[in-house]
Amino acid sequence: MRELTADLLVGRLVDWGVDTVFGLPADSADGVVEAFGRLGDRIRLVLVHHEEAAALMAAGYAKATGRVGVCLATSGPGALRLLGGLYDAKLDHQPVLAITESQEIRLLGTSFRQELALETVFDDVADYNVRVNVPVQIPAVVDIGIGHALARGTVSHITLPPGLEDSAVETSPWMLMTPTGSTPTAPLFTAGPGVPPEADLRRAAEVLNQGTRVALLVGAGGLEAREELLAVADAVAGPVVKSLPGKAAVPDDHPFTTGCIGVLGTRPSEEALAGADTILLVGTSFPWAASVPDPTKVRAVQIETDPARLGGSGANEVTLLGDAAETLGALLPLLSRRADRGFLEEAQAGMAGWRRRLDELEDQTRDPIQPQYLMRAVDRCAAPDAILASDSGTVATWSARHFDVRGDRHYLLSANLATIAAGVPYAIAAQWAHPGRCCVAVTGSDGFAKVMGELLTAIQYRLPVKVVVSNVSSLGRRLRTGGSGTAGGAADFASWASANGALGLRVAHAAEVEPAVRRAFTTPGPALVDVLVNPEEHPRPAMAGGA
Repeated sequence: MRELTADLLVGRLVDWGVDTVFGLPADSADGVVEAFGRLGDRIRLVLVHHEEAAALMAAGYAKATGRVGVCLATSGPGALRLLGGLYDAKLDHQPVLAITESQEIRLLGTSFRQELALETVFDDVADYNVRVNVPVQIPAVVDIGIGHALARGTVSHITLPPGLEDSAVETSPWMLMTPTGSTPTAPLFTAGPGVPPEADLRRAAEVLNQGTRVALLVGAGGLEAREELLAVADAVAGPVVKSLPGKAAVPDDHPFTTGCIGVLGTRPSEEALAGADTILLVGTSFPWAASVPDPTKVRAVQIETDPARLGGSGANEVTLLGDAAETLGALLPLLSRRADRGFLEEAQAGMAGWRRRLDELEDQTRDPIQPQYLMRAVDRCAAPDAILASDSGTVATWSARHFDVRGDRHYLLSANLATIAAGVPYAIAAQWAHPGRCCVAVTGSDGFAKVMGELLTAIQYRLPVKVVVSNVSSLGRRLRTGGSGTAGGAADFASWASANGALGLRVAHAAEVEPAVRRAFTTPGPALVDVLVNPEEHPRPAMAGGA
């Protein structure tokens, strides 16, 4: 039996260790779908309900695993709808490969239906972007595309014309490039150097040892360096301040951390950075200049894996190019343990006061329901290894402040694009990646309304994803904008979920919140808790005293 191009494409993904592809192909791509079926024991094609959700799932899969995420779409409008999710991956530096279908090659330039120059459309979002015209290209472009995505933490895009997947495989591309040819290469990706030069480490240690009030600012690049971060924080007696993508780097209940920084962060984190004379930045290019000290008034050391992001948070006296865990481990023996713990103790006292303020706002006796209390109920009911996927918007403030990452928990969100409606696709992707863990999406009513169809995806695949909707709906929108609008209550998402085969619970009173969340989390299969929260409760900046 001859090998078809579709088998070559899907097989090469398998060679790279890809086990899940999220997509919405059309009937013109039946050959590709059939190839997934032939390799069904090694790779699965998850059929979604909207292409943007497929791209968000690919980004979420990369965030939940550290591996490349892959999405698939048809030509024309199908391919275009991937862009929102792909930009999310690009801005959050996640490795994603997008595969699309272009128009028939023989019709290009004739203004035929759905003729789009997809390689031009995707040029900004994709670091590697190529059109496949003949089958012989496929192994090489898949290798190069995945290599670019992994090496640079970015998006690659491959588009191929309809019908190509049913073509017979031709000779190896390497036979066309060298006189003698070469055997097919194995998929290979090698990470860059893990530890900076000794001289750079000693200069960094000198700066940190001379500081008297040292703080750590940690981003997503520090997620795999928890032990090393805590050891360095102990040595310099400095509080660990986290960007929101780095929320899971250090447990929220650890005495060394003051939580997150920025518009969704805490007052003690703002105060810690404002009072520091030296900062160690680990895996972050934190963009909010108003929340970090004037670089002319502090000394800074930065640890980063990508040379292009060095200096992204301001001027640094020493830059260390290397893996966060390995670099911190090499730096630790060069640090003098600080006897004066006063700066750290100030931060700890501030954090104790901040938590008392959070307790006040998490009032479980008030109706209408406080969204802060809803998020604390999610925190109490979630498993020690739960993966929480937060949507953007107001609900991100509640999850950032009132859901604690502790133990083996993980926290996902659209950090830099802050796209609405990422929470549910992220949770579905995380559930595919980690079938034994509790994966929870927390979302607002507006966000969930955009991706309701993806709950059907979870239902159809029997994924035990849990969705918690902080529902302000039309009433909240009128109150926020001051518009008159038409009369009407909040959308009933629970009834819709129940009608389609999930557990749907609707909660209107504070006393019902925790029992409903606990029931949803302990019930097998997908579940949705639709909670009518106080639409007049708005997030307040940390330094304004609000939470």
